[in-house]
Amino acid sequence: MNNAVVAIVSQGSLQHFSFLVNGARYEVLAPPLMSLGEVLREKCGLRGLKHGCQQGGCGACSVQVDGQLVPACMLPMTRANQKSIETIEGLAQGEQLHPIQEAFVECYATQCGFCTAGMIMATKALLESNPSPSREEVLVALSGNVCRCTGYLPIVDAVLVAARNAHSPDLAEPAV
Repeated sequence: MNNAVVAIVSQGSLQHFSFLVNGARYEVLAPPLMSLGEVLREKCGLRGLKHGCQQGGCGACSVQVDGQLVPACMLPMTRANQKSIETIEGLAQGEQLHPIQEAFVECYATQCGFCTAGMIMATKALLESNPSPSREEVLVALSGNVCRCTGYLPIVDAVLVAARNAHSPDLAEPAV
């Protein structure tokens, strides 16, 4: 775990927040009701998550907070304090993509890319709780994520490939 501290200063009616993001400790001054998504993008410089609907309905800003998938746009900083947060930036190890990311590339599931980070974080949460999901279970798990390109088939295939790769890399092929 990286114990580096990143201090970020702002102005106005602020509160001090401390949290881990992808293993690195962040100390941030922010308005208490500022969303975690805004803090991650604007104060921490983590631009992987996207601002979509800003109402928790599109999934573009999905991150894991203490192991639970949440829309970062809906989580005020008062509820993110002292939490462990994982974003899309925390998955790859240097140049080595995470197996879920590799499956998305293999299945051409990235399309325009706007939804990709949220879809990958939702996939990670699904596979952590259900390592061998059915196609139906994948559809249900991704139902909180919207793809603007209507490219759900390659995304679902990528999730199934990632699940199969985790069990037996030799058997991984997209379901048609």
